Amino acid sequence: MKQRRPLIAGNWKMNGGLAVNALLLAELWSGTRDLDSEKCDIVVCAPFPYLAQVQSELQTSPIAWGAQDVSSHADGAYTGEVSASMLKDFSSAYSLVGHSERRQYHAESDAIVGQKTLRLLEAGITPVVCMGETLQERKDNLTQITVARQLNAVLSVIDKSALGKIVVAYEPVWAIGTDVTATPEMAQQVHAFLRSQLTLANAESAEQIQILYGGSMKPDNAAALLSMKDIDGGLIGGASLKSRDFLGIIAAAKELF
Repeated sequence: MKQRRPLIAGNWKMNGGLAVNALLLAELWSGTRDLDSEKCDIVVCAPFPYLAQVQSELQTSPIAWGAQDVSSHADGAYTGEVSASMLKDFSSAYSLVGHSERRQYHAESDAIVGQKTLRLLEAGITPVVCMGETLQERKDNLTQITVARQLNAVLSVIDKSALGKIVVAYEPVWAIGTDVTATPEMAQQVHAFLRSQLTLANAESAEQIQILYGGSMKPDNAAALLSMKDIDGGLIGGASLKSRDFLGIIAAAKELF
């Protein structure tokens, strides 16, 4: 048995609709009805417009919910932005920050990701801080340099005592939505490096922090990935939109922890 409780987080990305959401959420609720909450943490990260629906459907379930992003500002004249306090109004327990798609398509810098993490912690919401290297960075042997830079941008702005309140997600950019997955050993290598960097900041908290793998985890590879020492769960994209696949990954996690 591994020491850290697993976290399986679904990222719907820009997918969904009221009808399809209702069906998916009902199937997830049914599939986790008898889940021992001490065995596995589960969260669904939905698009902003559906947070109220997710809250309504899941509030009596063992499944938590959250957002896919948050503003780096607390409030003010920032049209289109959504603040951490707004997420809190919908009882969002988690929010992703720094997802590779935000970094790539919205030019989010490491510094902005750090500020977003800080806003979430101030609101009592758990940040899922995403980081990972591109294919070119891996080819150039820059994986550790890249993820260390991304992680340190967060560690430099949060209090060391708050370190245990974050979740880290390693998502190799080259393995997202490509059907290419890092081998369990490749993923473990980066996860172990990330934990070593966290240990430098706060050794006690580092041992408790959940580090998720976010590169095309599916039911057929989940057990192999989750069996690695420092892989504590998954940040699931496409498979989180299919209840059978998402529940299959949760089942794999429950068997190992």
